[in-house]
Amino acid sequence: GSSLLTGPEGLMAKERENLKRLKCLRRYRQRYGVEALLHRQLRERRVLATDGAAQQAHTTRSSQRCLAFVDDVRCSNQSLPLTRHCLTHICQDTNQTLFKPCQGSEEVPCNKPVPVSLSEEPCCPLHLRLPPQMYVPEQVLAVPQELGAAPSELYLSAAELQPTESLPLEFSD
Repeated sequence: GSSLLTGPEGLMAKERENLKRLKCLRRYRQRYGVEALLHRQLRERRVLATDGAAQQAHTTRSSQRCLAFVDDVRCSNQSLPLTRHCLTHICQDTNQTLFKPCQGSEEVPCNKPVPVSLSEEPCCPLHLRLPPQMYVPEQVLAVPQELGAAPSELYLSAAELQPTESLPLEFSD
């Protein structure tokens, strides 16, 4: 900042005062000596503490396994985020409200976890009930033979068409 304000012609009194203020503002709230050393050490300790906590949280989170037991053997799948069960066993958690077991059909029962949606009975893709078909193709009507062969005297030729008094000439075509 000082190099911009100085020139070969020198500084006026007002410019010198502004330069003095600018230099004071650059040093404002800067730490010197022991205070600067202590502040740097504190900042380094905080960085180490937060990095260590984040590292520890990551390792404990990634090592969490599902708490479900199948035939007296603990499930080896990783648990879903913020839960204690994997996707296969999430319905065993009584506190969760995001998944429900698929009801299946009468012949084939199914307990696969399905995300709760807007429908009352969520189903897996295997047991999804499709809505009734809305489009019904039209049946082609058979044309009777009587209408198919029309007599030629019903149609007039262009020479027989004459303009009438009620229609102007440009509309007679």
